[in-house]
Amino acid sequence: MTWSHWQVPPFITSVFFVLGVFTLYWVSYNWIASWARNHCLKVSEESINTWYGVAYMMAFAFGIQTFVVGQPNSWEFMNFQLIAVIFCAYFLNIHIPYYWFFPILLAYMTFNGSLGYWESWGHAATMMTFFITLNVIRVRYHNHKMAPVLYMAVGIPFGGLLWLWMKLKFDFTWLTFWEEWAYLIIFEVLLYIYVSMLSHDVELKLRLAKFASHDALTKTENFAAYTDAIQYLFDEHQNSRRPLAMMMFDIDHFKHINDTYGHSAGDAVLQQVTDTVQTVLEANDSTVKLYRTGGEEFNILFPGYDLVETEHIVKQIFTAVNHLEIHSAQTIIHVTISVGVSAVSGDDQSPIDFYNRVDQNLYHSKRNGRMQVTVA
Repeated sequence: MTWSHWQVPPFITSVFFVLGVFTLYWVSYNWIASWARNHCLKVSEESINTWYGVAYMMAFAFGIQTFVVGQPNSWEFMNFQLIAVIFCAYFLNIHIPYYWFFPILLAYMTFNGSLGYWESWGHAATMMTFFITLNVIRVRYHNHKMAPVLYMAVGIPFGGLLWLWMKLKFDFTWLTFWEEWAYLIIFEVLLYIYVSMLSHDVELKLRLAKFASHDALTKTENFAAYTDAIQYLFDEHQNSRRPLAMMMFDIDHFKHINDTYGHSAGDAVLQQVTDTVQTVLEANDSTVKLYRTGGEEFNILFPGYDLVETEHIVKQIFTAVNHLEIHSAQTIIHVTISVGVSAVSGDDQSPIDFYNRVDQNLYHSKRNGRMQVTVA
């Protein structure tokens, strides 16, 4: 129709169609990843990328084939399907064992009615080898300056061999063979350029997002990230009564450390304290997060914890930090912290109410000699 009505060659519309498919993937993937982050789900973006990417490309490959399945021209959409395979193998950074690819191919051959053709089995074996080869060169050479050359050095011959299997099976003309192979090469080049541009934009956005939500010195999440997290977790508690506890601590006599030993020593104290706390948290529960909310002030959120359940982690952090010795300019700085801990109560009408109660517990520790924990 594009040619007969608009005088636009089908290849041009195919280019925009393919780019549209991948644009939709990136938009939908970013929405899912953002939704998972906002809801604090225990799933990595890498896992979302793997499983959603494979499911999306399978739906695309199978869906488009429904228009021609069982017909003499059922090879017409093969370039689209090959591009989907290339995208999964080279650009998605998936971590699925290779043997999972065989049942997918078998399901596709069954769906397409190709099990009885030896050419289809040859095509399937070539496709699997193509997938594995692309995945290997991505792992080994993705950041190499010759990566684009290696990508095309694999894509061009494998594309020709895959189209040769189709030529043997359907006996279309050699002109069609050369045209389809050339189209595939152009698609491969466009895909590499397009995904590279998108990846660059995504990496830039991730760096900016990390800069906005993380403290540059300690690499912990900052007050802005804390504000978002506490609001979500407090709302979750209000809706589902899920427990939520908070630990707040600051470093005792930190101004004295800065004034006596210099700001570089103070920075070293902050870094080693946060490294120590992060080590304790990672050893216990990765859902418990540390935030730097002030100069020497830190907050730890415990989603799903009541006061009793926080006790062993709080004690580990308190003990670990209070045994720290920071060596700076031939001086040993002994660090201590004061701590306040509390859980959300029915009297808390907002995250600020909760924060203020924990803050009061912290200052109770500081007013009563420091280096102690106040729980209330």
